[in-house]
Amino acid sequence: MLNIESKIKLNNGLQMSLLGLGTWQSKDGEVAYQAVRYALQIGYRHIDTAKFYRNEVSVGKATRESGIPREDIWLTTKLFPTDAWNAQKAFDTSFDKLGLEYIDLYLVHWPMPGLTKKNWLKMENIFAGGKVKAIGVSNYSIKHLEDTLSVASVKPAVNQIKLSPYNYDSKMHHYCQENNIALEAYSPLTRGKRLEDDRLMNIAKKYNKSTSYP
Repeated sequence: MLNIESKIKLNNGLQMSLLGLGTWQSKDGEVAYQAVRYALQIGYRHIDTAKFYRNEVSVGKATRESGIPREDIWLTTKLFPTDAWNAQKAFDTSFDKLGLEYIDLYLVHWPMPGLTKKNWLKMENIFAGGKVKAIGVSNYSIKHLEDTLSVASVKPAVNQIKLSPYNYDSKMHHYCQENNIALEAYSPLTRGKRLEDDRLMNIAKKYNKSTSYP
């Protein structure tokens, strides 16, 4: 049964916590810091940030000061597409802002038209540097994944896309299954907009759960 401790085994053998805190719109400073500290306090072990969110400093500080062993926390950050021309510098900047010994997962935040293959090779170079344990992509279509796999020596571990009961892509799901790429959802709770849907409320009641927490 799914719970806050549930994990998925990625194609490189690493175990990633299934349930995570996304920090988009968590303002850098006390807001992001307290959100991450509280999430870790109540049992979350997966924190997701990005250069685009502008809160890597606070997310890293909260992670460091949580008192939880680093190896027990899964930390994801992302490459901003327009920084891909110097991906290594962008990674190093995020790495320094987070202030952690390593990053668990580094994603290409969005595909760049015509540069999908080149950008993935840059990600593989970053991976070879040893400061990140897994690399992947976000917001990629099947075509983007096909282009990536055509040049990949290191297969993407994850494709993170917008996914919920109201936004399900069966073709993408099957493609990722067939190619051993974990399909990771962002906004799975519809940013709170559909949590009172009668269908969800009835399912939650049947299993003595809430519509937002397993």
